[in-house]
Amino acid sequence: MPILKTTDSERLQEVLDDIADRIAGMSERGKVAQYIPELATVDLNQFGIAIAPIDGPLISAGDAGTLFSIQSISKVFSLTLALQQVGASLWQRVGREPSGDPFNSIVQLEHERGIPRNPFINPGAIIVADVLLEDRSSDEAVNDLLALCRELSDDNSIEVDASVAESEMRTGSRNRALAHFMQAEGNLNAPVEDVLSLYFRQCSIAMSCEQLALAGRFLAAAGQNPATGATVLSAQRARRVTALMMMCGSYDASGEFAFRVGLPAKSGVGGGILCIVPGIASVVAWSPGLDQKGNSHLASIAFQELVRATGWSIFGPST
Repeated sequence: MPILKTTDSERLQEVLDDIADRIAGMSERGKVAQYIPELATVDLNQFGIAIAPIDGPLISAGDAGTLFSIQSISKVFSLTLALQQVGASLWQRVGREPSGDPFNSIVQLEHERGIPRNPFINPGAIIVADVLLEDRSSDEAVNDLLALCRELSDDNSIEVDASVAESEMRTGSRNRALAHFMQAEGNLNAPVEDVLSLYFRQCSIAMSCEQLALAGRFLAAAGQNPATGATVLSAQRARRVTALMMMCGSYDASGEFAFRVGLPAKSGVGGGILCIVPGIASVVAWSPGLDQKGNSHLASIAFQELVRATGWSIFGPST
């Protein structure tokens, strides 16, 4: 099967419309995240998908304009900001290996003396938040992160959902335990509550599939913002971020996602999945129902269907 080009926007629209129609008829939709009360109230019967090509117009279907809590997808942007600010020194405090454990596990963290396996599990993202707090307050760091998301998506309306953030603050005991453990091991510099204030708010940023797909395009474009030509990350660092997404971006189901889809991805328990098609596009699918690993059940299926229809897997088109 030939690879579908982004210049064929009419065909891509047909593909997305077909996926959205099929998803709408599926009875098994997963379960919403229960441990964050605000997420537990989200309607399961929603699905959106958007493609942001490097060199073409945005294409979307379903509920692609509906705002949702991006949760751990925010870790892509906090990692980008940390690499901008401190560069390779970040890797002295957080690793670059898959964990094979749940995203909020403390077992491996204890064994490895407070050094998280990668920046996409919760303890790793907490360390990244700590890095972002060097020489600035948590409010300033949140504003820096929002500014990056707004610039990349060309949309100044992006905000933190205050009700989700408050819900996370109330129920974040496990993340507090992770942060205190890393502080005890000497790998957390700022006060725990300051770090978690940033971390909980970054996870509570609300974006739509369309906004998020536009924000992720720089990773498909070797670190360049296609809209402005500005360098967000060097090509080497952008490649490394996408490598981490492939290895670690779907929690302890990252290998399964790579096997079935074959694209670098970052998921979040809000039901979103951001995928990067290097040199081609950034794609986001969202449906709030999760599978047992914490990834969106229907968004995962949508990406399997998308890759089958477009041939966009980095491992080559399916036959």
